[in-house]
Amino acid sequence: MSVRKIDGQSFHEAVRASGATLVEFGAAWCPPCKVLLPILDELQQEEGERVSILQVDCDESPEIASEFGVMSMPTVIVFHNGEPVDKYIGLRPKDVYQQAIARYA
Repeated sequence: MSVRKIDGQSFHEAVRASGATLVEFGAAWCPPCKVLLPILDELQQEEGERVSILQVDCDESPEIASEFGVMSMPTVIVFHNGEPVDKYIGLRPKDVYQQAIARYA
């Protein structure tokens, strides 16, 4: 399983009602986003069913980015039981996301 791309139509049903979900807000033209995606793919492979990792293209779904106050890319928002609990702005090391998963999964 790899990172699943979602849009404004599927966002709220895709964010897990229970457990942890990481949502990466980015864009196809964003260089740091391109660096982050393989890291998130790797995490999805390693963590399996413990976490759901999703991707939102801010150019295609600006209403979702606006709803969550995304002002720069990439931004990763961690949801726990459907509620946003952590926000990471900019490219972060893999262990930052691993710690978030461990905290909420």
